[in-house]
Parts: sequence; structure tokens; C-alpha cells
Amino acid sequence: MPAILLEVCVDQLAGLAAAVAGGADRIELCSWLALGGLSPKQELLQLAGASPVPVVARIRPRGGDFCFDAVEVQIMLNDIDAAAHAGLQGVSLGATLRDGRLDQATLARLVARARDHGLACTLHRAIDINPDLAQATRLAIDLGFERILTSGGAPAAGQGINGLLRCFDAAAGRIAIMPGAGIDAANTARLREKLPLTEVHASCSLPAPGTAEGRATSIAKVAALVQALR
Repeated sequence: MPAILLEVCVDQLAGLAAAVAGGADRIELCSWLALGGLSPKQELLQLAGASPVPVVARIRPRGGDFCFDAVEVQIMLNDIDAAAHAGLQGVSLGATLRDGRLDQATLARLVARARDHGLACTLHRAIDINPDLAQATRLAIDLGFERILTSGGAPAAGQGINGLLRCFDAAAGRIAIMPGAGIDAANTARLREKLPLTEVHASCSLPAPGTAEGRATSIAKVAALVQALR
């Protein structure tokens, strides 16, 4: 059985080092994971540019919903530029309309800017509020995304098997579907049994009292998940 790629999301330099040490294949870099992940700060971007594994930057100007105005869209365009200039390999994007459907016009602008820099594009979990995951998957393909990070519309991937299957079916091999949310070494066997996994996304973090975020990436949890996916 082929190995499954592991992407680990981190919001600190120490987390980046821990994810690499644990054997992560790719990093999603952000700030404030407690808010769902916001665009990383410039200093962290610059340091991540020297990572020995590929790094993608979460592009999100604030917490809350994914309905962005013109000023926020411009901020995201600037953040894409910053990720490219720092030497990262991709960006993680998302934008929706008020009814939860993907904001095609905004996403097209963001993907086009990323493409100008040669960056790979992930559609992040903004898709999980979409009323039709299959339709959203097909739109993501049309927009030029390489992968979709999704929990299948549920709070955690293990609860969203049916939604994830709809994404995989709609993708039909044309785009990677990357389950994320609540994934660890203990539940990967069930996910592998139910889904045609090629890659997964996880935080691999533990409570860390006294830190700014309250959690920290665990080398041991990364390594255990890597082993479970091999």
C-alpha cells in the first residue's frame, strides 16, 4: 500500500521545526491556529522559506466568516505576493458568498495571482460550509486548485465520511482531496478503510500552557501519524 502524504499545520517557528523533525511531508504555515489559521506574519514567512520540506501559506486576513470585501481581497493578494517572495511553494485559499457557496470571482483573482508566482493552490476548509460539496469540488477544479482541504462538511474528518466521499467522487482523480480536522494516529486506519486517501492534514499538537497559542506541535505526534500512514 503506498504511503500517504502528511501535511502539518503550524503557527510558530518551533512548530515548523517540530513538524520537520517528526517527518512531515509538507507544512501549512499560518498564524493564530486558535482562530482557524490566519495569514502568517512576515518574519515567520521569511524563516519558513529555508524549510527543507515544501511550505504553503494560509491566506486569510481575519477570523470569522469567509466573505471578504475589496480591501480584504487586496490584503490577501498582497499576502500571496509575500509568500512567493519568501520562497514558499504554495498558498491555501478560501472565500465564500453569504449562502456558503464558493465566491468564484474572488477565488479566481486569488488563484490567478498565485499562478503568476508559480505557487500551488489549496482550497481550504471554507468549502465545508458549502451546501453542495460535489458542486464545490467541480468548481475548485475549474478554478485551477491542486487540492482541497476538507472535513467533509463535519466538525472532524471522522464524522464527515459521507461528505468526503462526495468530494472524492466529484474529483474523479482530477484534484487531490486532503481530509483534515481531528486526524491522528489513532483514527487513520478507519479513514484508510473508508476513503481512497493520498494525503491528510493534521495539527499534531498538544496543550502547551504558557505559550501564546496554548498548543504546540508535538514531534512524537507527527512521527506517530507518519508511521500510521506508511
